[in-house]
Amino acid sequence: MSKQTPIESLYNVIDESTELLQHEQATPYLEAIIQTGEHLFQEQIEPSVVETTRKRLQALYQSVNIEQYTREDIRKAMQLAILKGMKEAVQPHHEMTPDAVALFISYLLNKWNVANQSIRILDPVVGTGNLLTAILNNLTSEKSVQAYGVEADETLLKIAYVNANLQQHELELFHGDALQPLFVDPVDFVVADLPVGYYPNDEVAKRYTLRAKSGHSYTHHLFIEQSLHYAKDGAVLLFLIPNWLFERDSEGLHTFLKEHTHIQGLIQLPQTMFKSEESAKSIFMLQKKGGDSVAPKEVLIASLPSFSNESELASVISKLDKWFTDNVVVSED
Repeated sequence: MSKQTPIESLYNVIDESTELLQHEQATPYLEAIIQTGEHLFQEQIEPSVVETTRKRLQALYQSVNIEQYTREDIRKAMQLAILKGMKEAVQPHHEMTPDAVALFISYLLNKWNVANQSIRILDPVVGTGNLLTAILNNLTSEKSVQAYGVEADETLLKIAYVNANLQQHELELFHGDALQPLFVDPVDFVVADLPVGYYPNDEVAKRYTLRAKSGHSYTHHLFIEQSLHYAKDGAVLLFLIPNWLFERDSEGLHTFLKEHTHIQGLIQLPQTMFKSEESAKSIFMLQKKGGDSVAPKEVLIASLPSFSNESELASVISKLDKWFTDNVVVSED
């Protein structure tokens, strides 16, 4: 019998304790994850838990020492449990950003942050916090980081909260519609797995340049505009977008981006990651005009091979590294 990895051992404790709470309290698995995360972080069990369940939970929690796990071990163990919970019943737009993609976005952000600056990061659709904490765990900057997340779904936001606590990240989280005014000062980076579809609140949409001329506006268009509003001059924005973004009603978006941003690059993710061509995505790199920002000598256009193909991936990474060397100028802090 093979020895369990740290991620597997921690996941098993999270999963088993979550199932105990789920069955005892007749609550959805995702809600029970929140309780499990709080128990592990606070190192105590809520008084409402019945004695028989309490004893079983105590035995499980005592089998792990959360401080001995790396932040990435904790994030990945939580991610596995969250994915299990999401299989119960969650809308498609609540799917988590794939792990390999989150780590690749971390790589891109680090390439932009070569000056080792103190930075502020916003994820306006933070969900469970998986993408944002993956980035925080993999930042090479040794200076201070302030991170912010906004989420409309209360359950997902609570999961992001326990996720951040367990990984010991100071993360400021806001509950609400991120297309409404936010209490966030301008940031250096925006990262977002953009929700795709129509935004139902036409009154709020009226505030946006990228609103539809008639009917509901595109949520993904509005999020791009809102993100730019909360970005500093020269800030970098890394969006996960559907590959068809510029093929459907995008004339206004083209004009808007040309006026307010330098389009830096478009990196197509491996088709094998997605169930269909319709669901395939790319990473869209923008830089807000102003400050020290300049248009790239050449817009980066790349297609990633399968993340499991190490030799081809290394070749593409080498080309990306060269593009950053030739095109990105980051002022010293």
